[in-house]
Amino acid sequence: MTIRNLEALFQPRSVAVIGASDRPGSVGSVVLRNLKGGGFRGAIWPVNRRHAMVDAGPAWPDVASLPGVPDLGVICTPAATVPDLIGELGRKGARAAIVMTAGLKQAASGGATLEQAMLAAAQPYLLRVLGPNCIGLLVPGMGLNASFAPGNALPGKLAFVTQSAALATAMLDWANGRGIGFSHFISLGDSADVDFGDTLDYLGSDWGTRAILMYAESLQEGRKFMSAARAAARNKPVIVVKAGRAPDGARAAASHTGALAGSDAVFDAVVSRAGMLRVDTLEALFDAAETLAHPHPQRGDRLAIVTNGGGAGVLAADAVALGGRKLAQLSPASMAALDQCLPANWSRGNPVDLTAESPVQRYQEALRILLAAPEVDSVLFVHAPTALVPAAEIAAACLPLVGRAEKPVLACWLGGPTVAAARASWSAAGIACFDTPERAVAAWLQMVMHARNQLALQQIPPASLIEFTPQRQRAQALVDAAIAEGQEWLDVVQSMELLQAYGIPVADTRRAHDVEEAVRQAVRIRFPVALKIIAPQIVHKSDTGGVVLNLASPQEVRTAAEKMTQLVSPDAGMRGFAVQAMARRSRELIVGLYNDRVFGPVMLCGSGGTDVELSRQHAVALPPLNALLARDLIERSGVAPLLASWRGRPPADEQALLEVLLKISQMACDLNGIAELDINPLLVDAQGVLALDARVRVRDPRQLAPLAIRPYPQELSESLELAGKRLLLRPIRPEDGERLKRFYQNAAPADMRLRFFMSRRELPPSELARYSQIDYDREMTFVALEPADGEGREEMAGEVRAVCDPDNRKAEFAIQIASGWQGKGLGRIMLARLVQYLREHGTAEVVGECLLENTSMAELAKSLGFAVLAGPLGEATALRLKLR
Repeated sequence: MTIRNLEALFQPRSVAVIGASDRPGSVGSVVLRNLKGGGFRGAIWPVNRRHAMVDAGPAWPDVASLPGVPDLGVICTPAATVPDLIGELGRKGARAAIVMTAGLKQAASGGATLEQAMLAAAQPYLLRVLGPNCIGLLVPGMGLNASFAPGNALPGKLAFVTQSAALATAMLDWANGRGIGFSHFISLGDSADVDFGDTLDYLGSDWGTRAILMYAESLQEGRKFMSAARAAARNKPVIVVKAGRAPDGARAAASHTGALAGSDAVFDAVVSRAGMLRVDTLEALFDAAETLAHPHPQRGDRLAIVTNGGGAGVLAADAVALGGRKLAQLSPASMAALDQCLPANWSRGNPVDLTAESPVQRYQEALRILLAAPEVDSVLFVHAPTALVPAAEIAAACLPLVGRAEKPVLACWLGGPTVAAARASWSAAGIACFDTPERAVAAWLQMVMHARNQLALQQIPPASLIEFTPQRQRAQALVDAAIAEGQEWLDVVQSMELLQAYGIPVADTRRAHDVEEAVRQAVRIRFPVALKIIAPQIVHKSDTGGVVLNLASPQEVRTAAEKMTQLVSPDAGMRGFAVQAMARRSRELIVGLYNDRVFGPVMLCGSGGTDVELSRQHAVALPPLNALLARDLIERSGVAPLLASWRGRPPADEQALLEVLLKISQMACDLNGIAELDINPLLVDAQGVLALDARVRVRDPRQLAPLAIRPYPQELSESLELAGKRLLLRPIRPEDGERLKRFYQNAAPADMRLRFFMSRRELPPSELARYSQIDYDREMTFVALEPADGEGREEMAGEVRAVCDPDNRKAEFAIQIASGWQGKGLGRIMLARLVQYLREHGTAEVVGECLLENTSMAELAKSLGFAVLAGPLGEATALRLKLR
């Protein structure tokens, strides 16, 4: 489930409190008091099987006897009673419940847990359950306080979602003390049904919510969470604090990638890919919500600091440097303008130190110059109180400038009562204000990180894809055979074969079953060679004497092989040797793959070699990758300096490394059963890349989590003959962004108006990215491509797209055909293909709209079975097709 029936939870018209009580301090007593005291205008019905009166009002003995159907039931009774009460609510017609009760993990009759019995009772009625083991829910805008929190929440535009009940009550008290209000305050508890994915889907489209704040301890259903997070983060800031920054010491991973790609690093990759922001503290959570509310979002990372105190400016500059950023380099034009308005002894740099005795006019002129400077992306205003000019006067004079600024401005008013009025006036105008330079810079760094993550959602990758056709069947057969034979690890020869099937260059590696065969293989390869033991129980061969390098003769190979045989325990299950050509290259990297239990396959890139786990030069990312994401992974890993030229050494072939990452990404999308994979070392130099060693762990695919992001559905591609040409009909790719841009640019103005219901000549890059980088789990766009033109480009002949709601009940479609292909039947073919796909996808209904004048669209829809109806305002025609 996702958002179905959540309106009964978040917008109930009536509430039943089951277990309502007069007993002081009981959950039922507190919940009833909070509901009545919160200003809820709907009906409140206490249920108590022993008392006819509760809190000086009537009570009912059970759910069935209630005078009406409650939208929401709040259960405050012992764990054993919960499943039956959920069934009673469902039969009565309720569609949502909050279960405050803890202890539902214990066994019920029949072997299932009470929690499982609760969900089974809810399922026939599609009744949604918040909890169990939660404090409840507050929606201050409608006076709903269905919780046992010790107080109410102020109304506001922030939604707060938390798994921790104890943290929820503390956070509510903290926020009330600072005047912070909420649109929703949600305690998920054990998240048996309603979880982070559901709330993100609901709040992401809630007009009353400006930003979504989350406190997470654990997550489930990675793909569902990822789809909801990506959709919500496109609409509004999503900011998360997740517990568990400390290393995960209990990881059951034997590969280097598995050890390095800890759950916290994986979550960082999830946040980045979804366009969210992760912060470390609850205070930073609210700071970020304030700064990200600026109407002009952060566009770069060049900060200018203007201050009347040199020490405060230095503290701010130090905080920027510690955060890994640099201050803006002021241009000669900006410096000259500042020279005209500042005293001769000003700092002549960034931070811009106005000096303590500066009059109001000096503040205004400096701010005006910095806000207009193209080399400055945002401004931090830092003020320390002086006796010369009151802070309130400075604030009043500068506020009009700051309020009209088209770039973010943050403020730090140092001090207490002396600057309180100044700080209050700027805060009231929506300017983010902070008590210290360090905290202000921390908030700015959050803005930069959020902008970076958002940019990843809006970038269009280059159209050129690496040209390679993997041998999928060969690779999958190799993995399947190993699983069937009970292997946990592929041996080095099998691992190299797997990499070769995906076009990754590998060192010449050959299997030898005994000592003399190892000698013969070494002669065939030519000396020098490396000798590696093949034994299922030895994963890290170099740790046990299972690798010998630079063997230069048959006798050296024979001696090394005999010694290995003596060293290996019989329990290791020795199966021979791998003989490998020696390769000498200066740069050793690691590229790997690991199956996270929640988010599925995760890729790693970093500095490699035998000491790989001691290095901090590595980063992780979620596949599937495109060229931009692969390049970003290289940059974040910290290995870019290793690839550059150094003291006469030529630069490494970065494109070859990029292609390896894209091929491993494709492997993660194609193959079932890979639990862990290391290429270590992957040698990189000016001649390209070479995999020198590889480890691959395999497992029954049913024990592995799927990809968090559904990969490109290549199987949906097909070709068709039309008007004497062969067209390719396939799902859209992220790399189609530029092609889509040309398609819209070449369209007739009338066609664009019929498509978008307004006159448009071109779409901004962010919208093009949104249309070409779709979530294949919830959306589908088919494009028809003409044969390549004289420049080798396949141009679009048409597009048809559908966006499904999170429950897959309804999909809204749109279609556009290039002018030269109209009237040839392409529109009918494409819309029919989309409808077929949605029917197979389980979608219940397809809907759309067209302008009244677009009679050809209405006729096309009607010919495919759509109902053609008058639109709600008479300005458009509604198109509807029931699929199930």
